Amino acid sequence: MENLRWKLISVGFGITAKKIEMKRAVLFLLATAMLLGERANAEALRRAEIGLGDAVADFSLYDTKRRLRSCGDYEDAKALVLVFVSTECPLANLYLPTLKSLHKAYEGRGVQFLLINSDAGDSFNRVAGHAWENEIPFPVLKDFDQSVAAALGAKRTPEAFMLDSGRALRYRGRIDDQYTVTHRRLAPASEELKNALDSLLVGEPIKEPETTASGCLIDYSGNPYANAALNYAEHIAPIVDSRCLECHQRGRVGQISFSNYRQLKRFSKTIREVVLEERMPPWHADPHYGQFANNRSLSSEERLQLLAWIDQGCREGETQTSLAEKKRTEPSQWVIGEPDLVLSMPMEQKVPASGVVEYQYFTVDPGFDEEVWVQAAEAQPGNPEVVHHIIAYILSPGKEIFARDGETAILVGWAPGDMPSIHPQGTARRIPAGAKLRLELHYTPNGREAVDRSRIGIRFAKSPPKREVRTNIMWQRQLLVPSEASWHAETATYEFQDDARILSLMPHMHLRGVAAKYLLVQPDGSEEILLSVPYYDFNWQSVYRFQEPIVVAKGAKLTMTGVWDNSADNPNNPDPRREVPWGQQTWD
Repeated sequence: MENLRWKLISVGFGITAKKIEMKRAVLFLLATAMLLGERANAEALRRAEIGLGDAVADFSLYDTKRRLRSCGDYEDAKALVLVFVSTECPLANLYLPTLKSLHKAYEGRGVQFLLINSDAGDSFNRVAGHAWENEIPFPVLKDFDQSVAAALGAKRTPEAFMLDSGRALRYRGRIDDQYTVTHRRLAPASEELKNALDSLLVGEPIKEPETTASGCLIDYSGNPYANAALNYAEHIAPIVDSRCLECHQRGRVGQISFSNYRQLKRFSKTIREVVLEERMPPWHADPHYGQFANNRSLSSEERLQLLAWIDQGCREGETQTSLAEKKRTEPSQWVIGEPDLVLSMPMEQKVPASGVVEYQYFTVDPGFDEEVWVQAAEAQPGNPEVVHHIIAYILSPGKEIFARDGETAILVGWAPGDMPSIHPQGTARRIPAGAKLRLELHYTPNGREAVDRSRIGIRFAKSPPKREVRTNIMWQRQLLVPSEASWHAETATYEFQDDARILSLMPHMHLRGVAAKYLLVQPDGSEEILLSVPYYDFNWQSVYRFQEPIVVAKGAKLTMTGVWDNSADNPNNPDPRREVPWGQQTWD
């Protein structure tokens, strides 16, 4: 490694290596290297711990918007300050205001701050939520496999590492002496990180280049299932059944089927990557708020077992695979179970190969001579490759679909994610006698001509319910996101006119949407965050169904905050130069 530096940069699904002349370097093995079939070994990395004066090789980690960040992104920075943090470490949280002040003071002098979370107990969604709550003005990165922390030899949170313009390590240790695990001062008596920055920026030697950080120890104990004898049928198949098969069956949105051992093993490297990085199963709620009946995320135990099983070589188990797969019944085509009534579009709809297709509407008469109560409903695209979304509205005689207060007669919708309407026992959706259904379909051409004939499945309640289910759209039609705005927030508020119970919430934004939050304020002034989605992913339109309904009193107010990123940094942004208004198309 003498006189050579190998620079790893993740580029999409590839990795490029560039040879750079430098004094000395230590190579990071990152999660991105798993694409080459390699796995970061924290113990080995600790043995290769970087020392003062050593060059730090580039690395790539996801920030809280799921965008890869690397040291190479800040080539013009005169100094990089990496600070290891944890969402639950009291000392790390105490230092957040100090770090924000330092960022403000040094941003104009060419210093870039980065927070790195290597706490195995912090999920990506919690890290993203914590960054939003604390209004961190610079990137917060998630070190999923602790490889960056191990390579730098980070031991505690918070612990700071300062790199110079050549990315050599020039300072490591505490931020200052204001807070320790045993003492708190009104103000710091010694500001080591600030002093190191000042010296570096004027080219003077750093008087105290290494100090001892105080704070919470980083747990490097590794996967507790690493040496467990895990096999597919006994340990893994139940996880796949409960967390994966809803999507990963033939004809479902997951596309790749995981209904047998051979398929799971075939895609095990990819599965390991997306599970390690918490990209799958798709679930975007901050676990700090709310309990949801349809939470599809892996528990910590399930995640660790799945990763360990893949690392062990995907053991099948003697004669176990056939036993596990025989227990599985043939899956229903419907998430809600077999419907009592299926209603299809009156005719096939042709979808062109390209261009913009205006919303298409079809009316279906279900022939309801008397009112009916719907326990569950599900929309299914006939051709998921071109159907962006489906919404089924109830056309009641003498009533508008959209009321002035936002109440809307939606029966059910579909988009990639979790859209069936499944109402708790004792509640149901009313369809009056003589009502018809209007199907709204949004098609997205995919390069070749296609046809679609989508359908709706309905299950009826066995008896009239105690409570009627209603839906309100909290839209804000005066939205206007400025061009180049990287974090633009808007709100909408709904006031309850009667006592009620909230069953579910669904944030819906378009390509520039990045975060959403719901705050409930009761008439007595008490406040509660019901749902926080700190990383909103347009590709997954999820409904968040509460485990227990949220009881609200008349006069309570529910406020939704939506956040949009209209900057060039947003890879989903079609045009950062455009002011973006409210609208039905995905680029609005």
